[in-house]
Amino acid sequence: MRVLCRKLYLPMSMTEQMTGLARQSKRASRLLTRMSTDDKNACLEAMANALSENAEEIQTANTKDMDTAREMGLSQAMMDRLLLDDARIEGMATGLREVAELPDPVGRVLDERTRPNGLILRKISTPIGVVVIIYESRPNVTADAAGLCFKSGNATILRGGKEALNSNQVIARIMVEAGCHTSADFPEHTIQVVPTTDRAAIPELLSRTELVDLCIPRGGEGLIRAVAECSRVPVIKHYKGICSVYIDGTADTDMAVAIAVNSKTHRPGVCNAMETLLIDEAIAPQLLPLVADAMQEVELRVDETAMGILGNGVKAATSEDWNTEFLDLICAVRVVDGIDGAIEHINEHGSGHTETIVTDDAATAARFQNEIDASTVFWNASTRFTDGGQFGMGAEIGISTDKIGARGPMGLAELTSYKWLGMADGLVRE
Repeated sequence: MRVLCRKLYLPMSMTEQMTGLARQSKRASRLLTRMSTDDKNACLEAMANALSENAEEIQTANTKDMDTAREMGLSQAMMDRLLLDDARIEGMATGLREVAELPDPVGRVLDERTRPNGLILRKISTPIGVVVIIYESRPNVTADAAGLCFKSGNATILRGGKEALNSNQVIARIMVEAGCHTSADFPEHTIQVVPTTDRAAIPELLSRTELVDLCIPRGGEGLIRAVAECSRVPVIKHYKGICSVYIDGTADTDMAVAIAVNSKTHRPGVCNAMETLLIDEAIAPQLLPLVADAMQEVELRVDETAMGILGNGVKAATSEDWNTEFLDLICAVRVVDGIDGAIEHINEHGSGHTETIVTDDAATAARFQNEIDASTVFWNASTRFTDGGQFGMGAEIGISTDKIGARGPMGLAELTSYKWLGMADGLVRE
């Protein structure tokens, strides 16, 4: 009797799944180096058109995610971030077209020199390679992040929240299909979505140091810390945005009030909103009542000196308030001993994100900007300007408070590395 042997197909382990995903991305990242700027831009335009043309399919997938989110009991704010209506889908398409119009960050000559022995050296910008993006709720990040990484020559592995899996998968598939139909050089694994919602996928993926080059988490402090703690590959991050505005004794009163109000109330739930207001003791008695009157909708948590000026209508600050990112209409207020007190407070309690000084004195401003340890330090401008779009970078993939590599808003240029190219004519070292 003849026995027929069947090959037994066993489910892949998580390690095998994530290794396979990363290998596909690594190969795609190498093939991406063959694409010209014109090819990349044509693909981005095609992706934008495809998202617009397939809005109905995207919304069908998003409806499934919205149902899942309700079952999970997500807050109304999270539900709103998850929703993809016509305007948001068109916004994703517009974002990709804007990225297509930006200069290609790859191949820029960063340095050039000729050594006395005739060796010609050029330092040029290059893609990083494989970039993992981990984010929460907002499926529009799928298109934004993938578009930025693609334009900068990087392959992307996207891991959104489980509540957005259907939306993320459809958006990525539409973009990949548009790229493949537009250019024969477009690698099909340039944009990938982690196909499982199992949390074990993240540490597995981020342990593939030979395949994954960088991770960028986007979301709350809890998510970012969890990713940074489990990752074996470099992570670009900022944990929180404890941003301060210091009003110096020489500041113009109207300007000072306007900057404080804008920094706190323009969008209080974002990372570049002011959380702490510092006021020079020389001007506090006159300025504090004006600020309090202009920010009546804001809960002020004040130190003892400010309490003495404003009276009992405000709350006393606790020691925790100086280290808190409220992300709400709440502001910690402290009266300080001039520029020395402001610098000491910010360097002790700040998160390295964004700090502002309001002053008419250029020397004081210069000292503040020199001595404050943060990714962005403004003079007479709202903290709300720390943003890739406001910096003229176009789209932004995130903000970094790290000191090695990218710092501050991250646009296309921050998604590149560099290498040295050398050229000679038979040169040997003696």
